[in-house]
This record gives sequence, C-alpha cells and structure tokens, in this order.
Amino acid sequence: MQMKEVSLSNGWKKFNLWNDHGIKVSVLNYGGIITEITVPDREGTMENIVLDYKDYRDYENDTNFFGAIIGRVAGRIQGAAFEIGGTVYRLEANDGPNHLHGASHGFHRVLWEAESFQSEDAIGIRLSHFSKDGDGGYPGNIEAAVTYRITNENELIVEYEGKTDRTTLFTMTNHSYFNLSGNVKDPIHDHQVILDSHRFLELDEQLIPTGSVVDAFNTPFDFSQGQKLNEGIIADTKQNQVAGQGYDHYFLFDHTQQESVIAKHERNGRVLTIETDQPGMVLYTGNNLPSGLALAKGPSFKHAGVCFETQSSPASLHHEGLPGVILQPGETYHQRTVFRFTTE
Repeated sequence: MQMKEVSLSNGWKKFNLWNDHGIKVSVLNYGGIITEITVPDREGTMENIVLDYKDYRDYENDTNFFGAIIGRVAGRIQGAAFEIGGTVYRLEANDGPNHLHGASHGFHRVLWEAESFQSEDAIGIRLSHFSKDGDGGYPGNIEAAVTYRITNENELIVEYEGKTDRTTLFTMTNHSYFNLSGNVKDPIHDHQVILDSHRFLELDEQLIPTGSVVDAFNTPFDFSQGQKLNEGIIADTKQNQVAGQGYDHYFLFDHTQQESVIAKHERNGRVLTIETDQPGMVLYTGNNLPSGLALAKGPSFKHAGVCFETQSSPASLHHEGLPGVILQPGETYHQRTVFRFTTE
C-alpha cells in the first residue's frame, strides 16, 4: 500500500491512495471530494469509475456535488426551514424554495483538516471540521469527521462522525457519481442494480417527499430481484418523470441482506457492492447533469453517473415514521458505508 500527497493551490491537497492490488482512490481535502476510484474490469483494464473534473479548480463552484461530503444535512429540507423546541431556523433556499445539501455553506465547500494514516491492512485519510453554531443557519457547534480507508480486500470504507453541543440536524453522505463502464464511456442505462429494499418515498413536483411510503412491487422502483436503471429512465410513470427521467428517490433499506446495494456492468464484469448501517439511500441517476462540463475523460451528459447516497431522511422533519436527522448533545453520530469492488 502507498500514499502520495500532492499540494495544489489555495491550501488544497490531493491524497492518492493505492492498495497492493493497484486499486487507487484519490481525495481532495477541499470538500472531502473523491476525484478517482480506479478499479479493474474482468480483463484487468484499470479505469476510473467516478465522475471527476479535468481541472480541479472547477470543484470550487461545482453545483453537482461531484464526489463530495454532504452535510450538515444531506438531501432537501422542505421550505428551507425547520423547527426545534419551538424555535424556527431558516436556511438558504438553493433548490427552488427548498434547501439542498447544505447549500453554499455545506461541507462540500469546506477545506477540511486532513491526516493520513496506514495500518497493517489499510491506508486512508481522516478529515475533520469544526462547524460553528449558526453556520448555514443550523444551531449548535458541530465536530464532524469523515474517514476514507482502502483495504487489500478492495474495499473503500467511509465512516462519518459528528458531535454537537445543541440539539441540531445532522446526516452526512458522499455524493460520488459512479459509472462502471469506466472513464465515462457510456451512460448508466445498462447498469444492473439490486437493492435490499421494497419501499420508497413518493415525491412531489419539487422533489420533496409527500410523506407517502410506496410499495415498490411491480413498479420501476422494484430492484429487489435486480433490474437495469434504464427501466426507470424510460418509464412514463409519474414518479420517474417527476425526477427528470430516472430516479431521485429515497429507498428504505430492509436490512435483510448483507449487501444493501449490488451494481453490475455485465459487459466488462465490474461489480460494486455496498454495505451500510444507514437506514436508507437516495438513488440519483444524474437526471439534472448538464451537457458539456469538462470532465477528465470528456464532456458530461445526462445520466453519466449514478449516486448511492446512504443517509437518513430530512423528510422526517415533516412526516412521522421516517429515519430521523436530529442529533442531541451527548450523542455521537456514527455511520459506516463500505464500497467493495470485484469482477465476475
């Protein structure tokens, strides 16, 4: 295993991590952004399977959240406001009238403190950030940390931590766009996906959950036995059309299987499995990606990547029975997601 640190401008650093099998993960201290996950296909061809900019400076004003740590709250907060203990807190509205992914004060715009480490079976980066009371409109000082660790079992382990001194909201995720075709050669239409889930949250026209939990059986949202993402991309169902031809929905995990997600590219044999202790995940198929962004391997296009955003649901602020996002003083937020890379 090896690690190489590269100094960029404005205090930015890039950490390149390799395991003994040549799998490479690259991370910026800015936004905790994963810029590269290079893995082999069944023939041994090494290619990057996440979207990344050709010029790292484009991340500073990126509105697509490529590869970034999302917080304090991942997802949309209805009306860009919430109430705790009778006090209403107002946030920046950056997605119509709603608040998305921390807006301009989110963790994706933070220069994180970074410390590399290596053990007998892993190499990684620990990122930490102190978010002051009132940052972005949120109450409470937050001590946040994210650890990226790669192993010789070809795993990328992501661990999230958070502590607060006041009751607040908190749920983090990573917003990498995966494309198992490698180097963004093809859209994600033919990615075969299996989810350990049979329920999802219905969305309104603003992509805000209505509070209705829908049984996915016999719909384009039923991934329990596996199906291609194209099933939802071409579907004329209202929920797929609301999302902009595809998915932008929160799926509640059943947690009956070890793997919460299995994604496959049948032509080249790459397989991504995801294990997580998070209660659910937003499946986003890049429906709003614009054309022509200067990515490292060519211009961007709609459906160029798929995000598996493991997290709790901010819809719980307005609807009962959903995974909550409240963090209390004395509690420790700790969540873990494992991405495993294999071939078949």
